Amino acid sequence: MKITMINGSPKPGKSTSELLIHQLISLMHENDISIYNMNKMNVSTMKFEDMDQSDALVFAFPLYVDSIPSHLLRFLIELEKRSFNNKNIMVYCIINNGFFEGKQNHIAMEQMKHWCKATGFTWGQGIGIGAGEMLPFITDIPIGHGPNKNIGHALNELSDNIERLTSGKDLFVSPNWSRSLWKIQSSLFFWYPRAKKNGVKIKHLKNKVITEDGR
Repeated sequence: MKITMINGSPKPGKSTSELLIHQLISLMHENDISIYNMNKMNVSTMKFEDMDQSDALVFAFPLYVDSIPSHLLRFLIELEKRSFNNKNIMVYCIINNGFFEGKQNHIAMEQMKHWCKATGFTWGQGIGIGAGEMLPFITDIPIGHGPNKNIGHALNELSDNIERLTSGKDLFVSPNWSRSLWKIQSSLFFWYPRAKKNGVKIKHLKNKVITEDGR
């Protein structure tokens, strides 16, 4: 079976989407799997003929403003314009976000379903994962164990459906971890250091946006 996986992260280095792709592959049997990284190539260099020969397309990407990242959206539009000989392609996706709740990904998931309908492909299954930026910090914990328990179960179900080319219920999961503890840890070890790196002071992160009506 030929499977094409598209890493839709815009990050030039390692990303959570890349991590999730490799975790998914580790749960699968031997298949003809190709991985395309959107951060390393543009639409003009994508091998669309390889995708046309695929049995399944698997998209993994981060949530951007409750939606699909713009560079990935341009790619999806380009795919929609093309005439595919294979109309039996199954589509699966893994979406991660910086919020704790995996349900936050539901809008982007619906967008992928609408795109799937527009292209004539068949929607297989989607997974929405919360606290995505936490995952690179716990790679030493086996998938399916500890805080990775829920994510591991979801990826196992997804891998089974991909290999059987069947559809499944969309899943929204969060880490097996205290939300309050995650909030503290993510601030101290991710958001605050990231803000400092970009010249933003911590006090600025706590400023409230005041609208024109004063709310």
